[in-house]
Amino acid sequence: MEWIVWVVRFFQFLISLALIALVISQTHKAEGLGSAVGGASQGSSFRGRAGHEEIISKYTAWTAVAFMAVSLLTFILSEKIGG
Repeated sequence: MEWIVWVVRFFQFLISLALIALVISQTHKAEGLGSAVGGASQGSSFRGRAGHEEIISKYTAWTAVAFMAVSLLTFILSEKIGG
Protein backbone atom coordinates (compact mmCIF):
# COMPACT_ATOMS: atom_id res chain seq x y z
CA MET A 1 0.00 0.00 0.00
CA GLU A 2 3.01 2.29 0.25
CA TRP A 3 2.92 2.75 -3.53
CA ILE A 4 -0.23 4.88 -3.12
CA VAL A 5 1.79 7.42 -1.15
CA TRP A 6 4.37 7.57 -3.94
CA VAL A 7 1.70 8.03 -6.61
CA VAL A 8 0.15 10.89 -4.63
CA ARG A 9 3.59 12.44 -4.13
CA PHE A 10 4.21 12.22 -7.87
CA PHE A 11 0.95 14.08 -8.55
CA GLN A 12 1.94 16.62 -5.91
CA PHE A 13 5.20 17.18 -7.77
CA LEU A 14 3.39 17.68 -11.09
CA ILE A 15 0.90 20.08 -9.52
CA SER A 16 3.73 22.05 -7.92
CA LEU A 17 5.44 22.44 -11.32
CA ALA A 18 2.16 23.63 -12.83
CA LEU A 19 1.67 26.09 -9.97
CA ILE A 20 5.17 27.50 -10.42
CA ALA A 21 4.62 27.92 -14.16
CA LEU A 22 1.25 29.63 -13.64
CA VAL A 23 2.60 32.06 -11.04
CA ILE A 24 5.56 33.00 -13.22
CA SER A 25 3.34 33.49 -16.28
CA GLN A 26 1.11 36.02 -14.53
CA THR A 27 1.61 39.70 -15.11
CA HIS A 28 0.69 42.43 -12.70
CA LYS A 29 0.36 46.17 -12.98
CA ALA A 30 3.84 46.50 -11.51
CA GLU A 31 4.99 43.47 -13.56
CA GLY A 32 6.01 41.61 -10.34
CA LEU A 33 7.74 38.25 -10.71
CA GLY A 34 7.12 38.08 -14.44
CA SER A 35 9.53 40.96 -15.03
CA ALA A 36 12.18 39.39 -12.84
CA VAL A 37 12.22 36.27 -15.00
CA GLY A 38 11.49 37.62 -18.46
CA GLY A 39 12.73 41.17 -18.22
CA ALA A 40 10.70 44.33 -17.78
CA SER A 41 8.98 45.84 -20.78
CA GLN A 42 7.38 49.26 -20.89
CA GLY A 43 5.09 48.41 -23.79
CA SER A 44 2.04 46.21 -23.52
CA SER A 45 2.71 44.30 -26.75
CA PHE A 46 3.58 41.11 -24.87
CA ARG A 47 0.68 41.15 -22.43
CA GLY A 48 -1.67 39.04 -24.57
CA ARG A 49 -5.45 39.13 -24.69
CA ALA A 50 -7.45 41.12 -22.16
CA GLY A 51 -9.22 38.11 -20.65
CA HIS A 52 -6.10 35.96 -20.64
CA GLU A 53 -4.93 37.26 -17.25
CA GLU A 54 -8.27 36.43 -15.60
CA ILE A 55 -8.15 32.89 -16.97
CA ILE A 56 -4.57 32.41 -15.73
CA SER A 57 -5.61 33.77 -12.34
CA LYS A 58 -8.48 31.27 -12.08
CA TYR A 59 -6.23 28.38 -13.12
CA THR A 60 -3.67 29.48 -10.53
CA ALA A 61 -6.29 29.53 -7.79
CA TRP A 62 -7.62 26.08 -8.69
CA THR A 63 -4.10 24.69 -8.96
CA ALA A 64 -3.26 26.10 -5.51
CA VAL A 65 -6.38 24.46 -4.07
CA ALA A 66 -5.42 21.17 -5.72
CA PHE A 67 -1.90 21.45 -4.32
CA MET A 68 -3.20 22.00 -0.80
CA ALA A 69 -5.65 19.08 -1.12
CA VAL A 70 -2.97 16.72 -2.41
CA SER A 71 -0.57 17.90 0.31
CA LEU A 72 -3.18 17.11 2.95
CA LEU A 73 -3.83 13.73 1.34
CA THR A 74 -0.10 13.00 1.30
CA PHE A 75 0.13 13.80 5.01
CA ILE A 76 -2.87 11.66 5.91
CA LEU A 77 -1.63 8.70 3.85
CA SER A 78 1.89 8.99 5.23
CA GLU A 79 0.60 8.96 8.80
CA LYS A 80 -1.84 6.11 8.17
CA ILE A 81 0.39 3.88 6.07
CA GLY A 82 3.73 4.96 7.42
CA GLY A 83 5.39 5.80 4.10
